[in-house]
Amino acid sequence: MYLMPFGRRNDSMMNLLDQMERNFWKDTGSSFSSFPTDIKDEGDHFTLTAELPGFNKEDIHLSLHDGVLTISATHEENKEEKDEKGSYLCRERHYGSYQRSFSVSGIQEENISAKYESGVLHLNLPKETPQAPVARQIEIQ
Repeated sequence: MYLMPFGRRNDSMMNLLDQMERNFWKDTGSSFSSFPTDIKDEGDHFTLTAELPGFNKEDIHLSLHDGVLTISATHEENKEEKDEKGSYLCRERHYGSYQRSFSVSGIQEENISAKYESGVLHLNLPKETPQAPVARQIEIQ
């Protein structure tokens, strides 16, 4: 019997839909996929580390809009091999796009800094300092 109250079968409807979506977008070559990201709380700031191997710094774009940080990277590679007559022996093209978005509420957006080295993007996200409520005296007339 297939009654499994606490487990998921491999052929469940959610798994089938997920597999169908992956197969559909795989063939288009235009889907955005994610990349491995680690976020660490360092006390007064967060560090975000994103693995983007094979990309040049110019391929990576960071944008801030309405409290959302978006990291996107697009890579295009063309490889051609021709014989002495100029005929193609091999011609390959590869395109890849990645994109992830993160909420930066509670972050000093103007002080975010980024560095890219050895295929890894490092972001420093300084936390906003909590403001103590301002108390004032009200004069009675």
